[in-house]
Amino acid sequence: MSKQLNVALIGNPNTGKTSVFNALTGLNQKVGNYPGITVDKKQGICKLSRGVKAHILDLPGTYSLNASSLDENVVIELLLNKNDKDYPDVAIIVSDVENLKRNLLLFTQIKDLKIPTILVINMSDLMTRKGISLDIELLEAKFHTKIALVSTRKNSGITELKQLIESYKTISTEPCLDTTSIDTDYFQSLEKAFPNQDVYKLWLVITQDANFGKITRQELDVSKFKTKSNQELKRLQQKEAIKRYQFINAILKEGQIIDRSKATGLRSKLDRLLIHKVWGYVIFFFILLSIFQAIYDWATVPMDLIDTTFASLAEWVKNTFPGGGKVTDLVAEGIVSGIGGIVIFIPQIAFLFLFISILEESGYMSRVVFLMDRVMRRFGLSGKSLVPLISGTACAIPAVMATRNIENWKERLITILVVPFTTCSARLPVYLIIIALVIPDGSIIGLSFQALTLMALYLLGFGMAIFSAYILDRILKTKHKTFFVVEMPNYKLPLLKNVIITVIEKTKTFVFEAGKIILAISIILWVLASYGPGDKFNNAESYIQTATSQTSNERNDQIAAFKLEHSYIGIVGKTIEPLIKPLGYDWKVGIGLVASFAAREVFVGTLATIYSVGSASEGENIDTIKTKMANETYADGSKVFTLASGISLLLFYAFAMQCMSTLAIVKRETKSWKWPILQLIGMTAIAYICALIAFQFLK
Repeated sequence: MSKQLNVALIGNPNTGKTSVFNALTGLNQKVGNYPGITVDKKQGICKLSRGVKAHILDLPGTYSLNASSLDENVVIELLLNKNDKDYPDVAIIVSDVENLKRNLLLFTQIKDLKIPTILVINMSDLMTRKGISLDIELLEAKFHTKIALVSTRKNSGITELKQLIESYKTISTEPCLDTTSIDTDYFQSLEKAFPNQDVYKLWLVITQDANFGKITRQELDVSKFKTKSNQELKRLQQKEAIKRYQFINAILKEGQIIDRSKATGLRSKLDRLLIHKVWGYVIFFFILLSIFQAIYDWATVPMDLIDTTFASLAEWVKNTFPGGGKVTDLVAEGIVSGIGGIVIFIPQIAFLFLFISILEESGYMSRVVFLMDRVMRRFGLSGKSLVPLISGTACAIPAVMATRNIENWKERLITILVVPFTTCSARLPVYLIIIALVIPDGSIIGLSFQALTLMALYLLGFGMAIFSAYILDRILKTKHKTFFVVEMPNYKLPLLKNVIITVIEKTKTFVFEAGKIILAISIILWVLASYGPGDKFNNAESYIQTATSQTSNERNDQIAAFKLEHSYIGIVGKTIEPLIKPLGYDWKVGIGLVASFAAREVFVGTLATIYSVGSASEGENIDTIKTKMANETYADGSKVFTLASGISLLLFYAFAMQCMSTLAIVKRETKSWKWPILQLIGMTAIAYICALIAFQFLK
């Protein structure tokens, strides 16, 4: 039986912690949430020698153990609770070779917790170019640790790091310095009050605003130890930080040499351009244009291949399954068509995640956040709101969770309420299929009309989020503003391994999470579309008059369409049709709107299922979903999907709150049903009015 070690990966933001995590675990990783809290819990397995495995827990980025946000509290709570199943046998502190002094503050604090601690100095490949040299032996002796020089770009130092993890018991747990000297009397009284506890752990519990739950109540109950005011404790924290930096500076003076003549001014030159008050926005705009153009151009071939493959698969099922009947229809029309309606968009979703990952890896995304902060402050949002709004392009659920970094409650509430306006990846399949149907081919200055439309929808969603925030700011009367402080990481070439892992993991999560919902709903929809009450469904043949020129296949399709209209799902669609007809939608689109409340991307899968039910006779070629939608007509022969109805539908999905999961997470974050219900009503009203105006104007 193999042994497993618990390893905590800790570090400041932008030190390359994710790169080290990926180098250790590869694709053998998963992301969940900490129990009871909406903070990402990223973990993976690293195989060491002799059957030993390391369970690597990638903790949220933190600058110190003086927590100021929920994700930083997660780090402290784990490190203080030996009873936690993830409590580390060894801690790895990841530092950046160019910001070693700042990173070492956190390192010295964790050393004081007497956990075996390894110091990883990352990006070591930059040392020669930046004129940095380190005396590793001296640094190891002074900091009582083992140091691994790592370059994830060059894939060096990882083997040595694994060896250090395996031999963690040989690493000294001696603290770096004695912090009790900042107030000797206070710490002596603390030791007397709690003789069996570690004094530095007690100090951390006393000075944190976090609720340590079981730790506080059972192990470190300091609630009665009130000998200093909060102001005095803050002053002592400042003294502690000063003492630690004095210690760090003294060691680096001996163990680190930096040749300043080798420092380049490239970063400052790029920053002057990329965060310029005019050119910064122009460059960002053209980067977005290029991304959306590439999403269309690069994904065309794989999408067409997937589309025809699923159409052929559905036809093969109909022709091959023994005996035909309801089971064959369920597989061909319900399961295959439903899943095919979402799988077709994997290439474009993967390319979207690819570009976002490259922007983040290169260091440019932090510049975008800083650049847009100038705009955000005018609309009542905290600069910190930009992080949720940008992450909302992937999914609104983690974006709502990310608002926990916003200290001011009203600013956080406004951000939670407007985040769903940003275009998430779940809307992408809806946008892509409708744009392909109603926006003509063609281009202007090398940019296709379809790519420009997609970009306009993204900008429209972001603009509505900003406008809504402005209105809410006036209604809720937010008075106290907080300002966004963002660290500008160094520019670097994106690491291919990180980009690939990010794209695979995020695309896989999207497909499997959406796939489960779509598969379930596709089966339910097929059942509701294949059965119905009353005589019109059961004896449809008697209601259809046969024209003399009509072929048997045409009559069969006419009967199938009549049965679908009088099936259970048809009745639902017909019931809501009067409400949605002014928007340009028929009852089949209405079914898609209702079904997609489970998840927006279900809309395409729903229509794929609806249009597949009895749409062709057995043995006849089954059209692809796009062709079926393009050929869909009303009784008078006019097309269902026109420019007017298409734009109306795009606007409805751009603004509507159609995701049960998002509503659930908003309820969880606000601890009330009041806000998600108001959010649902408000966004639906905006979507309906905008879609109504667009259709009536364009038709």
